[in-house]
Amino acid sequence: MLNIKKPLFQNKEMIITVFALAWPSIVEQALQTLVQYADSAMVGRIGAEASAAVGLTTTVTWLINGPFFAMGIGVLAYIASSIGAQKYEKAKIAAVQSIIITIILGIAVGILMLSISPFLPKWLGAAPEIQRDASIYFGIICLPMLFRASSIIFGAVLRATGDMKTPMVVNLIMNIINILLNYILIYDSRTVSIGNFSFFVYGAGLGVVGSATATAISHCISGTLMFVELYRNKIISPKGEKIKLHKPIMKRCIQIGFPVTLERVTTCLGHVVFTALVTKLGTIALAAHSIALTAEQAFYIPGYGMQASASTLAGNALGERNEKKLHNVSVTIIGIAVAIMTITGAILFLFPNVMMSIFTKDPKVIQSGASALRIVAISEPMFGALIILEGIFNGVGETKIPFLISLLTMWGIRILSTFLCVSVFGLGLNAVWLCMVADNVVRFILLTICFISGRWKRNLQFTQ
Repeated sequence: MLNIKKPLFQNKEMIITVFALAWPSIVEQALQTLVQYADSAMVGRIGAEASAAVGLTTTVTWLINGPFFAMGIGVLAYIASSIGAQKYEKAKIAAVQSIIITIILGIAVGILMLSISPFLPKWLGAAPEIQRDASIYFGIICLPMLFRASSIIFGAVLRATGDMKTPMVVNLIMNIINILLNYILIYDSRTVSIGNFSFFVYGAGLGVVGSATATAISHCISGTLMFVELYRNKIISPKGEKIKLHKPIMKRCIQIGFPVTLERVTTCLGHVVFTALVTKLGTIALAAHSIALTAEQAFYIPGYGMQASASTLAGNALGERNEKKLHNVSVTIIGIAVAIMTITGAILFLFPNVMMSIFTKDPKVIQSGASALRIVAISEPMFGALIILEGIFNGVGETKIPFLISLLTMWGIRILSTFLCVSVFGLGLNAVWLCMVADNVVRFILLTICFISGRWKRNLQFTQ
C-alpha cells in the first residue's frame, strides 16, 4: 500500500521541478484553448447554425487526434525512461521510430477522414441546414493530417527530453497565425474604427470555410516547425540516423501506445455518440453544448498542462529505478492539480454566463450553456486528479488500466445514461451533462483505487 499520509507539498525542490516542467505545457494548453476560443467566438458571430456546424465535428476531431496522442505517449514513455537510465542512443532510435509512426498514421488517417467527410454530418444526425457547412469544414481541416500528426507526436518526443518550451513556442506561432487568418477569411471587407481613426480591412467573407482554411494552414505551419525542432534537439535529434525500422523499440512503443490508442478511440467514439444524442435536442441545444465544451476547456488547462510533466517525471523515475521518487512525484503533482482546479472550478461555477457570452450573443444558447457549465464545475477537482493519474500511468508504460476504466465509464455510464435521459425520458441538456459528470467522477474513483493499491507497480523494475 502507498503511504499517502505524508504532506503533499513537503518537498520544495520537487514542487519547483514540477512547475519548471509544467508551466510551458500550461501556457501551451492555454494557447490551444485560445485558438479554439477564437474560432468559436468568430464563428459564433455568424449565428447559431454556424456554431453548430463547426461544433458538430469537434468530438470527431478528438477521435482522429487520439491515435496521434496515443503513439506520442508510447514514444514519450520510452524516451523518458531511456533518458532516466542514461541510454541516449536508444532515445535517439525511438525518435526515428516516431518519424515512421507519424508518416504512416498521418497519411492513413488523413485519407480515411477525407473519404467520410461528405457523409459524417448526416451520420451524426445533424439538422439538414447545417450538414453542408459541417461537411466542408471537416474536410478542409482534415487535409493537412500529416502535419497535424507531426505537431502532436514530435511535440511529445520533445517533452520526453524535458523540453516543454519548444512545443509552447510553436503553438504560440500557430495560434497567432490562426487568429489572424480567421479575422481575414471569415468576415467580409469592412471599415474598422478605433477612437477617431478608421481604416479599411480586407475580408474574404468565407464564413465557416474561412475558419476551416485558417485552421488547416496553421496546422501545416505547426507540423513543419515541430519537425524542424525535433532535428535541432541536442539529446534525441535523428540527424545522421537512418530512417529505418527498429523492431524491438518500435514494438515497445506500440505496446505502450496501443492501449492508449484504444482508450482514446473508445473515449472519442463515445464523445461522437454523445454528440449524436445531443443533436436530438435541437440546434440551440447543440450550439449550447458545443460552446459550453469549448468554454470549459480553459478551466482544465492546469490539469492537462501538468499531465505532460507527470508523464515525463514518472518515466524518468522508472528509468532511474527509483520507486520513492515515483511516489513523491505522483502525490505532489496530484495535490497541486487538485488545489488549482478547485479554484478554477469555483470560478467557472460563479461566472458561466460570462464564459458563454464570449462565444455567442444568443440569449437561449447562453442560458442553456451556463446551466450546463455550473453542473460540470463541481467535478473539476476530481477531473484534475484523474488527468494526472492517467499521465502517471502513461509515463511508466502502464496504459492498460486507463483504457479499461475509460471503456467501462464512457460506455457503461455516460452513453447508456445519456441514451436513457434523451431517448427514453425526454430530458434536456442539463441531464446530459450530469451523465458526463457521473462518468468523470466514477473514472476518478476507479483510477484512485488502482493507484493507491500499488498493484500496478508489480511489473515495473525498481531498485530494491
